[in-house]
Amino acid sequence: MGRLIVLVLLVVVAVWLVRRALRGPAEQAHLRKRAEAAGQLVRCAHCGMHLPRAEAREAGGLLYCSDEHARLGKR
Repeated sequence: MGRLIVLVLLVVVAVWLVRRALRGPAEQAHLRKRAEAAGQLVRCAHCGMHLPRAEAREAGGLLYCSDEHARLGKR
């Protein structure tokens, strides 16, 4: 039973390493940039609340925390 668990673990690690090696440098740079943008905090133009960039709504070149605030516009 222990050998089976070790074998499955080795297969999972091998598949992960192969997939990682097959990814191109452009895709890795894109994923890194996307992760950085997702962690960036931005401010809602209506209420001033800070939220992650990935969760913000954009309208008219400004960022908002919700669809309702995007509809209401800048305060």
